[in-house]
Amino acid sequence: MLVAVIGGNLQGVEATYLAKKAGWDVTVFDKRPDAAATGLCDSFVKLNICDANLSHRIFKGFDLIIPAIENDNALSRLCEITENTEIPLVFDPVAYAITSSKLKSDSFFEQYGIPAPQPWPDCDFPVVAKPSVGSGSDGVRFINNARELQKAFPDADAMRGWVLQEVLKGDSYSIEVVGFPGNYKALQVTDLGMDAVFDCKRVTAPTILSALQIRQFKRTAIEIANRINLHGIMDVEVIPDGDELKVLEIDARLPSQTPTAVFWSTGMNIIRMLGNLYVKGPESVYADQRFRRGVIFEHISVKSGILSVEGEHIMSGSGPLKIEKDFFGADEAITNYDGRCHEWVATLIITDTDLESAKMKREKVMADIMKHFDIVKYEDLEPAAYKGLM
Repeated sequence: MLVAVIGGNLQGVEATYLAKKAGWDVTVFDKRPDAAATGLCDSFVKLNICDANLSHRIFKGFDLIIPAIENDNALSRLCEITENTEIPLVFDPVAYAITSSKLKSDSFFEQYGIPAPQPWPDCDFPVVAKPSVGSGSDGVRFINNARELQKAFPDADAMRGWVLQEVLKGDSYSIEVVGFPGNYKALQVTDLGMDAVFDCKRVTAPTILSALQIRQFKRTAIEIANRINLHGIMDVEVIPDGDELKVLEIDARLPSQTPTAVFWSTGMNIIRMLGNLYVKGPESVYADQRFRRGVIFEHISVKSGILSVEGEHIMSGSGPLKIEKDFFGADEAITNYDGRCHEWVATLIITDTDLESAKMKREKVMADIMKHFDIVKYEDLEPAAYKGLM
């Protein structure tokens, strides 16, 4: 299969990596020739999808088009360009319109009684403030009291476009749903670890959630997919609050990080599943879980004698990435390390028979990296806002 990946940053890395694992030929399209995914693909085309003169003929010969962007104008333009082709576009604009706005998502949760964090002012301090539009931790801030709230949002106009809600203690968990209406599959639950600025730094699998919580999570995710009439893929992130799993956010687009963790833990390739879904139809989408292994998927930076575990933002803007096998004991690394540079980043993929064994293997990987590069300091910071809440 010949696949066009539109966007070469973090989602583009995810799409390209898994498409290559499926054995497909991949062309990455991006306006930046040094985008991260350009080192992983078979070919690259420099392109600005918003170019008014761009013709749909640019995609002639492709079997599948995968958007790996979150720019509304670019996505709309891509939909326009592909309307005149018969090439499947892995994108659901209706579901995306709901899930890309936290205000719309929260209204959706309230309408259908889906458990979610309590909104301000129906909750106590501290509260978390999130911009309605944007992914991950971009713009997230914590407000501890009424004085800080007044300073951050002095009037109703300042609060427009923001979501304020209770701060829930603990870790968050993610799941993907793939399918078309009436025929959905919820995949493996993964556990998320955040860095000091609430960017996801680590994904582990299998989950530590109980079997009962996993069933509850899958039911909720499939209910949401049915309610938004999902065509394609969606991920759902939750955080436990007592016996209840509360939904933090939903995104009807290809996520980054978790699909690769699921692939290494179960053998289930979300990109292959989406290709089958859009090209062959819903009846061919479901790949069975082939195995169950412990996986640690995390991002590291080596700089100025410090090895730090940080959110995936460190992988953005680091130039073309490549895959290195058996990287200081890690099964694979997606990295810009070239054997000579003193400052570099990597996404480490470490697996073993179970999660505890993977954790022990990880300790040796980190120790070997520190020894090889004469590193004297290791950092693995938690969100500062967690302090005093646990």
